[in-house]
Amino acid sequence: MEKQSPTTGKFAFHYGLLLGSISIIFAMVLYFKDLYASQNPALIGVSIVLAAVVTFWGIAKFKKAQEGFLALGQALKMGMGIALISAFMGILYHILLIHLDPETASKIVEAQLGAALESGRITPEQFSEQKTQHLKFWWRGYPLILILHTLMGLVLGLITGLLLQRPKPA
Repeated sequence: MEKQSPTTGKFAFHYGLLLGSISIIFAMVLYFKDLYASQNPALIGVSIVLAAVVTFWGIAKFKKAQEGFLALGQALKMGMGIALISAFMGILYHILLIHLDPETASKIVEAQLGAALESGRITPEQFSEQKTQHLKFWWRGYPLILILHTLMGLVLGLITGLLLQRPKPA
C-alpha cells in the first residue's frame, strides 16, 4: 500500500486559518487600543512579518511532510492559498466589525483622508465629499483586499519556494 502524499490545499487551508486567526487577534488588539484606523507603517510591517512567518512555516511543514521535497509550484500554491484563506477571514471579521460598530468605517476613511486635509491638498468640502463617496462604495475595498493578499502570498510563496525548493529526483 502506497503512502498518501499530503496536498497543498490541506496545508494551505490549515495555515491560512492560522494566519487569519492571528491577524484577527492582532486587529482586535488594534481596535481595543483605538489604533484600528492608524496608518502607522510599523503596524503594517507587523502584519507583513506575521504573514511571512506563517507562510514560511506552513511551506516548511509541507516540505517536511513531503519527505524533504518541495517544488517551486507547490510553494507558490501554498503561499497564495494561505493568503486567500487569511484574506477571506479578515474580510468576514471586518464586515462583522462594521456591523457591530458602524463608526469604524468612518474612522478609517477619516484617517486615510486626514493627512491630505491637514496638508492643504484638499479643502474641508472636498474632504467631506470624498468621505461620503468612500463610505458609499466601501464594499469595493474587499475585492482589492483579496487581490493584494493573493499577490503578497504569491511573492511570499516564491521567496520561500526559492529558499526551500528541493525537487524529487526523476
